[in-house]
Amino acid sequence: MLQSLLLKPGKIIIRETKTPDPSKGQLLIKVKAALTCGTDLKAFLRGHPVIPMPGPFGHEFSGVVAKAGKGVRRFKEGDEIMAVHSAPCLKCRYCKKKLYNLCENIMESKILGAFSEYILLPSHIVKQNVFHKPAKLSFEEAALLEPLSCVVHGIEPLDIKKGDTALVIGAGPIGLIHLMLLKEKGAVTAVSDISKGRLATAKKLGADTALKPEKIEKTVKDLTGGIGFDYIFECTGRPEVWESAVWYLRRGGTLVLFGGCPKGSKVTYDTYRLHYDEITLKGSFHFTPQDVKKAYELLRSRRLRTSGLISGSFPLKHIEKAFNRLTKGRGIKYAIIP
Repeated sequence: MLQSLLLKPGKIIIRETKTPDPSKGQLLIKVKAALTCGTDLKAFLRGHPVIPMPGPFGHEFSGVVAKAGKGVRRFKEGDEIMAVHSAPCLKCRYCKKKLYNLCENIMESKILGAFSEYILLPSHIVKQNVFHKPAKLSFEEAALLEPLSCVVHGIEPLDIKKGDTALVIGAGPIGLIHLMLLKEKGAVTAVSDISKGRLATAKKLGADTALKPEKIEKTVKDLTGGIGFDYIFECTGRPEVWESAVWYLRRGGTLVLFGGCPKGSKVTYDTYRLHYDEITLKGSFHFTPQDVKKAYELLRSRRLRTSGLISGSFPLKHIEKAFNRLTKGRGIKYAIIP
């Protein structure tokens, strides 16, 4: 089979490698669509701690079952599926506390290699996080299951009501998925970004206002009457934005810190603001099987305008062109079609 390999930052090669054979409980999937994401882009630009180089990469995908290992009952050859690239071990200390997204083994047992003709799904993922793709859902949109699950994890625990105000900082793929879910819940939502193109996309996807960062303070006055936003979602992973975002919240507001900063980053907060205004700072990482199920139902219902996130497609042999476009700020997500 053909498989892309991230050789080093800025360099992708396509190699011929042996197509794996599924063992007991495993599924071999013929990839029909794999999507680029922010993590892949970071790895392409400068490397990433959870994406070894040289090695296969890509983890947002959908496809068709090419072969099922012994013991698999829910899926058979020819089934169209959608899945995520990880699942909890259900045995470690955090899994026993039902903190499945914080499973001690989840990062070590995840799979990479969606930018390939085939991908092998291990049994723990097959048991928990693989679903039959609805016929009316395209393979490209079905591949959004993983990033949507991540966003669901951060939003679902919050009691967001119709009419609540929210600010999404960063209009990349993840920020735009936050926008979709917030609008689905009826929140009045502003989106901030430095890119005019991404702000235009945010408006098309339903943002009540889309603005440059320097205009946030004015928007607080206009959109919230000066009280501040009920919820803010930080999707840039920049420490200075982590720090400044709390000043746009109302008293009792919640700041969800989704964007991951470089390891070793430190931020400073005004203790008076956090304590006397009872501000909640909430980290958000990965997803649980329940989040994946919720994301699956959202995609199946077709309530989200997910097609607006996909800027185009490239064959596997031209994958580097897709990442070069993203590097230049062109597009949101690209589908790689093996």
